[in-house]
Amino acid sequence: MAPRAIWSGALSFGLVNVPVKLYSATRSKDVRFNQLHAKDGSRIRQKRVSAANGEEVPLEEIVKGYEISPDTYVTITNEELEAIAPKASRLIEIEEFVDLYEIDPLFYENSYYLVPDKTGAKAYALLLAAMTNENKVAIGRVVLRSKEYLTAVRPLDDTLTMSTMRFADEIVPRTTLEGLPGEEVSAGEKEVAMAQQLIESLSAAFEPEKYQDTYREQVLEMIQQKAEGREVVVEPESPAPAKSVDLMAALEASLAAAKKRKAPAKTEKATRATKKVEA
Repeated sequence: MAPRAIWSGALSFGLVNVPVKLYSATRSKDVRFNQLHAKDGSRIRQKRVSAANGEEVPLEEIVKGYEISPDTYVTITNEELEAIAPKASRLIEIEEFVDLYEIDPLFYENSYYLVPDKTGAKAYALLLAAMTNENKVAIGRVVLRSKEYLTAVRPLDDTLTMSTMRFADEIVPRTTLEGLPGEEVSAGEKEVAMAQQLIESLSAAFEPEKYQDTYREQVLEMIQQKAEGREVVVEPESPAPAKSVDLMAALEASLAAAKKRKAPAKTEKATRATKKVEA
């Protein structure tokens, strides 16, 4: 089934508007469970009850409240929120262009594809080519579902993508963290060199298809087994790995294991190359 656009409007930079449609670039594949009554298997209903008397409260009697101190709330109406909500807009307004490396991944939230409307194909191709050549990311704003988002628009091969972003005050400052190593903690040159060798030996091109959600696969397999009436055997937990005491010894052992793991792959490549020459 072809994906459906969740928003349509225009990408605006300068006096140029590019008609676009917005498509989700990701999809959740989490396994979701319903709550059931253990005795009869019936679904559990959630009820809104008053903390004061335990009685169910009708939906029309429920209001929004913001806790300003323990058990003290300020109530806000939907009309009050609508009065200050960002005005609905059909524009992704670009404010400036920045280098991709300047944006830390901490700022990214959800990602989308931008697809041109038929009338905007040429302008879309123009912006895509210009941003690709300049290696720039567009920072702008957009209103989605009555909320304004900071966004990053960037080229990905032949497609423009858009990611909603967190604002700076939503990022937890690293200065508030406890336990980070200070200047009094330093690694020796030999240890650093060995760690770099280990990193190099484990380096490879990023191939996302290699990584699977094994937990989700196991959950779905267990569900299938139970649905077919088969017995589910729970494997015992693996023992926790022993804590490494000698850092240098652990690095050397890790490096040796990494080299051993890569050796068969190199042999296989060499064999294939030899066969090509012989052919």
